[in-house]
Amino acid sequence: MGAGKTVIGAMVAERARADFYDLDTMVEDKAGMSIAEIFATRSEEAFRAYEKQTLPAVLNPGAVVALGGGVVIDDDNWLLVAQKATSVYIEVPFPVIWERIRHAIGRPLLLQRSPAEVEALLERRRPRYEQATYRVDGTRQPKQVAEEVLTLWSA
Repeated sequence: MGAGKTVIGAMVAERARADFYDLDTMVEDKAGMSIAEIFATRSEEAFRAYEKQTLPAVLNPGAVVALGGGVVIDDDNWLLVAQKATSVYIEVPFPVIWERIRHAIGRPLLLQRSPAEVEALLERRRPRYEQATYRVDGTRQPKQVAEEVLTLWSA
């Protein structure tokens, strides 16, 4: 959520000449509607089910995947990621995240939520994020973060 997963993932994939998958985009394609529409017309649970169905197909050797912020909270999903991928937590403090996302359109988890509620959501997710193989400082310019991720991923 606002860490820059998609931008950084795409940069890493381009530099590595690897396939790039954005799980959120793939879910939208599978559902035939935006994430906001899935939440509005179906439910968050329906969105999470699409994530769970799509995840195994993108965890290919040599591919770079931008995972949605909530997908790894599901224990089965996290086990799959841990078994099949090198994971990177792009760590960004909440005030920076809030500045990045507070005016974003199409983020259903922000609708009708105060900054404190969004921060609480992030804090509930943080313990799982911290289980990633690597952690990088996401407050830097995307190019710098991507270079570090590529170095870690290539090791």
